[in-house]
Amino acid sequence: MTKKSKSAQNILMWALMALLVAGLGGFGIDGFLSQRVTAIGSVGDREISAQEYARALQAELAALQQQVGQSIDFQTARALGVDTRVRAQLVTQAAVENEAQRIGISVGDLNVQRTVMSVRAFQGPTGGFDRETYRFALENAGLTPAEFEESVRREAARGILQAATAAGIDTPENFRAPLVEFYATGHDFALFTLTEEALTTPVADPDEAAIQAYYDANIEAFTTPETRHITYAWITPQMILDSIEVEEDAIRALYEQRIEDYVQPERRLVERLVFGDEAQAQAAMARIEAGEASFDDLVAERDLTLDDVDLGDVSEAQLGAAGPAVFALEEPGAVVGPLASNLGPALFRMNAILNAQETPYEEARDALRAELARDRARRAIAEQQEHFDDLLAGGATIEDMANETPMELGTIDWTAQSEDGIAAYSEFATAAAAITTEDFPELMALADGGLFTIRLDSVTPPTPRPLDEVRAEAAAGARRLAVEAALLARGQELSAELARDGIEAFSEAHGLVPETFEGVTRLDRLPQVPAAMLDPLFEAEPGATVLGVADGSVLMALVTGLTPPDLEDQQTRRLLSAIDEQIGAALAQDVFTYFARALESEAGISFNQPAIDAVNNSFN
Repeated sequence: MTKKSKSAQNILMWALMALLVAGLGGFGIDGFLSQRVTAIGSVGDREISAQEYARALQAELAALQQQVGQSIDFQTARALGVDTRVRAQLVTQAAVENEAQRIGISVGDLNVQRTVMSVRAFQGPTGGFDRETYRFALENAGLTPAEFEESVRREAARGILQAATAAGIDTPENFRAPLVEFYATGHDFALFTLTEEALTTPVADPDEAAIQAYYDANIEAFTTPETRHITYAWITPQMILDSIEVEEDAIRALYEQRIEDYVQPERRLVERLVFGDEAQAQAAMARIEAGEASFDDLVAERDLTLDDVDLGDVSEAQLGAAGPAVFALEEPGAVVGPLASNLGPALFRMNAILNAQETPYEEARDALRAELARDRARRAIAEQQEHFDDLLAGGATIEDMANETPMELGTIDWTAQSEDGIAAYSEFATAAAAITTEDFPELMALADGGLFTIRLDSVTPPTPRPLDEVRAEAAAGARRLAVEAALLARGQELSAELARDGIEAFSEAHGLVPETFEGVTRLDRLPQVPAAMLDPLFEAEPGATVLGVADGSVLMALVTGLTPPDLEDQQTRRLLSAIDEQIGAALAQDVFTYFARALESEAGISFNQPAIDAVNNSFN
């Protein structure tokens, strides 16, 4: 949909929303519209009509209510500044429209006609623009075609002027460069892991005071979660699967219906790189044939990934005119082209040959029968749903449901970590977390077509487990902390030696083999390095050492070098695009805001306070 089309639909939506509220009598808009209130203010020669203000207020109220998920009265909305914000928006729009009219920016009747005809609300039964539908919709919204089309024309002109203010705005280099340097500078370092073996003095087992201190400091880890004791009744398709009969003819019919899944022709794993014209495609193929570039190089030069050009496994027919040539390739990795495709001339790379496959009916039968049985089981359960609802509405208990229907009875001590049996269903988990002891049982659906109902019998709040029950875990935790503290102290001693002697000498002296990293940026993921260690590591200069604790061990890194950002690297180019998009959009919005404020100041703003009060009062 075009921008102009969206604008037209926005205008109509405001109008229809205002009509809806008027019809409901929700805020009394019909009363104020019948009064002789025409404008709430103006910017230059452009008046802001009372109807515009009312529609904009109603639209903003509706958006706010949708955002918070509840009804909001107008006084609350005013306290939140909704009316002030709406007036500011209308003033900005009016200022730009006033300027567009002053300098002669407009759109022709043909453009307005195209925009109006593209609005889906104006389409008739045949799917095309229908003049009677158009007139009827506007009439119900309290608009004439002339008023609506003028609104479309003004908004289009405003869009042209707003776009012009943002044209040519680039991200300043003094904004871009520091961000690129921060995120894309490469860091080289060697990483040693110090374990308990590196300690010169063994760590003793923790005493009772250390165990108690660890237990107290980590009490949440030793606290059982809230447990909700629930009785439930449920039925799933799997429970009644054995009782479902499936005719042999139905199984065979499903096999024939899906014959393409079971009888597949020879296929190929193929990648396709499309070019703008034949000459570009031929030049690219010539570079591959001359050994100047690979298929992967060509993909990277286009700022694409292999996922972008991957067609997956395809048959010869699916490749169209290119099929015979691609299927003639015998070696995986071979490239052919240029060949015609539905997107233009392209080079194709064949990565694997998949032989034709056929699954006979006898091999597919059991899986097909199970699928049909599950479907019939789901329908059988759905047919009983009304009966189950009636029983619950009549006061049946969970136990009654298990006795009088095929539903099965069960109990569960449910916590947020439960995942066995019925707890594996997200629908049950949602209901279990929300139910109270005051709720009556009600029937709810499971994702697989099953049904269930639950009752909350009691709740056990989160409870710390006694230290005697978790003494072994607390002692292990306390000892781990002691080992980490000793290793950190040892690492601080060794850091100076590492920085002085270098990686090879240090490694030989202590029998430690480092893991080396080159060109690591803040855009890379390093799961083996603790998060708390990353910032100090990236901020360190060459020759500096950095320590970090990692679950019973200590990591010691020596920074060996820094490399400037590689602006040709694909990850860096994506970073540049993101920076330009975000900062460019923010700058464009700032420029437009300053431009609009200047227009408002130059043209002059006036408000009709009695008219504003009349509109506001109609919402009370």
